[in-house]
Amino acid sequence: MTTQFLDAFRTAFTSGQLLKCTLGKPTPAAPTDLKNVYLRPVLLKKGLHVAFTFRYKTRDEVKNFSLEEALLQLDKTLGTTFLNADLLTPERDFSLQFNPKGEAQFSAKKPSQKMPTAPPATHDRVKHRLLNPSAPWLHLLGITNAKGEVLAAHQDKWRQINKYLETIESLLRDQALPKDANIADMGSGKGYLTFALYDFLQNHLGLQPQITGIELRPALVDFCNKTAQEVGFQNLRFVAQDIAEYHPESLDMLIALHACDTATDLALAAGIRQKARIIVVAPCCHKQIRREMQAKNELTPLLQHGILLERQAEIVTDGIRALLLEAEGYHTKVFEFISTEHTAKNVMITATMDHRRLNQRRADALAQVAALKSGFGIGEHWLEKLLR
Repeated sequence: MTTQFLDAFRTAFTSGQLLKCTLGKPTPAAPTDLKNVYLRPVLLKKGLHVAFTFRYKTRDEVKNFSLEEALLQLDKTLGTTFLNADLLTPERDFSLQFNPKGEAQFSAKKPSQKMPTAPPATHDRVKHRLLNPSAPWLHLLGITNAKGEVLAAHQDKWRQINKYLETIESLLRDQALPKDANIADMGSGKGYLTFALYDFLQNHLGLQPQITGIELRPALVDFCNKTAQEVGFQNLRFVAQDIAEYHPESLDMLIALHACDTATDLALAAGIRQKARIIVVAPCCHKQIRREMQAKNELTPLLQHGILLERQAEIVTDGIRALLLEAEGYHTKVFEFISTEHTAKNVMITATMDHRRLNQRRADALAQVAALKSGFGIGEHWLEKLLR
């Protein structure tokens, strides 16, 4: 029973939904005059901690602990120093009670309090539901302030994160992930979307994902690993590595957002080889096809203009990527990720495994790839080479 309460406390803290936790009904083992202990999240210079307010008859004492230290304190205290514990969150109230024999009873009921800080005003309620703006990692990554309010300078990033989670939720309706899904985010950068994915899968869907962020810059990797530890995301880790050198033993989901040029193809090939159930990429730069492209079709007159050549190269590159995914048994979609008002690199390709389509679609998809290469004078798409 105590383990259930501690698990509920951990989840509430890491998801930013810990409103208050109260320890009451002290035993004779409690310090003299100690009546209650109140726990709440507090942001310090060294990161998010849990503040314990020890309420004595004539004074209060406050001590701050990391999440893991707080859980140890609770584990030692519950049933020995205090017989009652109440945990309040916006979604559920949890209670742990011990009788004089030391037998514990754990219960959960409808919430008695709401989140004190309302999310940013918007007409899209889905975004509120998928991501809590009070989540500690959002503050540590600089998206929100200590009150859980999105900073004005990061409104675009907030929209991007929410749009990303909406996309993930939609994909999961078509292709479910195992509870302990292995996920790789290739080119994770500062980790905004990597943290959002972990938070969503663990705290919203109840999964226990194993997520690895792959990033070349060691400083960002160190920062992200430190942040993951501070907020208690135990199965989220980051490694400093070239994605070409990352070879996981298994992969259920592959993410690659804004991997430059053929790095997107490296990520796609890794996902395909591992038969990942879900693949999500947002390509960036399309140099390989643009260098090769010598149109031999009715579009030739238009492509003498550099900007039109560049845009056509992007369309051909991503179009062939989608067809090659289809040829490998995936159902694909290509769409605008977020508005060009926020970023020029706004195309996203998603793919969900659908083996039923493999035999039906493979020959047609490869024939269409061949026709595109012939019409645009392309020798070979990089993804084709990687899949040979």
